[in-house]
Amino acid sequence: MARFAAFIVLLIPGLMAAGGIKLIRDTLFAKLVDPIPFLWLQFIIGIVLFVIGFGFFAGFLLHRDRKKGNVSPKFAKQKNADR
Repeated sequence: MARFAAFIVLLIPGLMAAGGIKLIRDTLFAKLVDPIPFLWLQFIIGIVLFVIGFGFFAGFLLHRDRKKGNVSPKFAKQKNADR
């Protein structure tokens, strides 16, 4: 059940990123999607969807690898010396 929940958590941002890529591609080929009135707005929405989806996915993987200890020292969580 935990693997299914993790799959769902990763599926939603993955679909967002894929939708963002589709909007960017449609803008480059000058194909306007129906509810969006301008090509430049479609491009901005596509970039925002892609960055949010990809960023969440990358952050999820980084968090998981930090917990397992599979990251290089450069990406390991730093501990504050003053605490």
